[in-house]
Amino acid sequence: MRLEHNANISSLPDSELLDLLKKENDKFIVGILFKRYTNLVLWICLKYLKDHDEAKDCLMEIFEKLLKDLSRYEIQNFKSWLHSVAKNHCLMKLRARKNKYTEPIVSGETSLEVVEMNSLLHPEDAQEKEATLTLLEKGIQQLNNDQKKCVELFFLNEKSYLEIVDLTGYSMLNVKSHIQNGKRNLKIFMEKNHGR
Repeated sequence: MRLEHNANISSLPDSELLDLLKKENDKFIVGILFKRYTNLVLWICLKYLKDHDEAKDCLMEIFEKLLKDLSRYEIQNFKSWLHSVAKNHCLMKLRARKNKYTEPIVSGETSLEVVEMNSLLHPEDAQEKEATLTLLEKGIQQLNNDQKKCVELFFLNEKSYLEIVDLTGYSMLNVKSHIQNGKRNLKIFMEKNHGR
């Protein structure tokens, strides 16, 4: 039975999909894994490259890279590993075009809006930007569960308030409050830990 006809495979956790990939070496499994994190990878590409078309091209390049690399590495945490792969791929692109990062994209509220609040946190080059994004990720992990869930859904997964209400079961007021408080706590965390 071909894997794509088995609907249960799509619901397996990342670790089981990786184990299955080692046994079956089927591109369909890579597709499932990548589809889960497409929004996250696109977000990373947008933040580094600041160009939507280039970010989409980069997304496809990373997918092609996964097809080659996934079976070659021992991966404990796929999401973290993919985040690093995407980040490094973007940094290589930035180095190749020798273009310094100046400011985050602004299209409504973006995931780096928190960083924009303080001019000290505007990274001047790709290396500093990587450090800032890493710090931002650490800051998100420090939030309480409700704030963390809402902030990740809103900024990383680009869900609307209404979608977050549906996904979490929180009221609209709670969702707005968790995002607002989460942003404030992130700002405090970033200011406190920047440059350490």
